[in-house]
Amino acid sequence: MIDESPSLQRFRAARRRGFVFDFDGTLSEIVARPELARAAPGVRAALARLAQSDPLVAVVSGRPTQQLRELVGVSGVALVGMYGLSDGGRERVRVKAAYKDVERAAALAPGAWVEDKGASLAVHYREAADRAGAERVLPAALRRVADTHSLSVLRGKMVIELVGGEVPGKGAVVRGLVGTSGVDGCLYAGDDLADLDAFTALEGLAEAAPVKVAVRSEETPRELITRADLVVERPAGLVRLVSAL
Repeated sequence: MIDESPSLQRFRAARRRGFVFDFDGTLSEIVARPELARAAPGVRAALARLAQSDPLVAVVSGRPTQQLRELVGVSGVALVGMYGLSDGGRERVRVKAAYKDVERAAALAPGAWVEDKGASLAVHYREAADRAGAERVLPAALRRVADTHSLSVLRGKMVIELVGGEVPGKGAVVRGLVGTSGVDGCLYAGDDLADLDAFTALEGLAEAAPVKVAVRSEETPRELITRADLVVERPAGLVRLVSAL
């Protein structure tokens, strides 16, 4: 049974609806390593149905767009990778120059490893021998590397990402998608700190009948849950929600 909040009621009444989703932890369960992720059961069917009837269905992620294409694989779904950041030019040059320094910083937390995403370097510590220790040492060490190489820092669930340049962010991406699609209702679903930026963007788009959905698991930040209009349990709960709309 869906909680019919006022925001959801306004969204239901919209003539042109948009749906924007995060991927990891939202459309897929959190896994030990990024390459193990798969769309949760029912996700592709739900996205395909939405894409047939609604003018905006999109997935916005920190993953490269090509990875999203392989993981989502649904016609009519817009895919925005790397938080909207370009993965070429000067951004890539700065990232490559920082690689050895990032590796040295990651080595401070045994079990942490570096993922080269083109326009960024992501240090994953979910598999660190001492996660609490990794939380203590990695942020400061990677901040020093970022300052040295003029990189931006993004935090996620057991990952710290160094990005080659200013990141548009999910908020800017959502505003752009809403503006170009002309929707008068927009639902955004996410599960992590980066999704707060999208929530903030929707709060500034009252004319778009916004609905902010937090996908809850053991690792979902409390602030995201507090800011959400609706909370669903794991990707399966999100599939049930959108299938009923």
